[in-house]
Amino acid sequence: MDEFDSFVRARTPALLRSAYLLTGDQHLAEDLVQSALARTHRSWKRLNAVENAEAYTRRTMYHLQVSWWRRGRVAESLTDQMPEPRARDAGPDHAAHTTLRITLRNALLKLTNRQRAVLVLRFFEDRTEAEAADLLGVTIGTVKSQTAKALARMRAVAPELADLYVPEGSAR
Repeated sequence: MDEFDSFVRARTPALLRSAYLLTGDQHLAEDLVQSALARTHRSWKRLNAVENAEAYTRRTMYHLQVSWWRRGRVAESLTDQMPEPRARDAGPDHAAHTTLRITLRNALLKLTNRQRAVLVLRFFEDRTEAEAADLLGVTIGTVKSQTAKALARMRAVAPELADLYVPEGSAR
């Protein structure tokens, strides 16, 4: 189990960042990562290689998040703190960068859980529509429609983000 301990220590910060973007809440993100890591631990011997562990854990996180939506038990809550990288990992934090992060965070929190998850998978995790659909257990059409709705909502609530990045093939 030394390999699992090493995996957890090395990959938890990245998993927490993704989970935070999926949930919009630090505490829910921690719960999501903890639940996914517990399932990864139970399946550790079946993963065949340590290289499969992160993919398995991320897929588990996405499936757990979808099941939480469907149950409707997880209430979205706003927080005034965003997880920050450790000081040794972070470069200088400039005012414009901070303003951008706050704007992006606030805009993401105005999306539905499903819309936020689709954007995280497609643009933060750089997944294809098919991969996102598979991970979320929905159709590619659902991924496409949720992406379009989420981007439209983002443009409406934070027009200052519109010039930062336009995904290939998407209309403005």
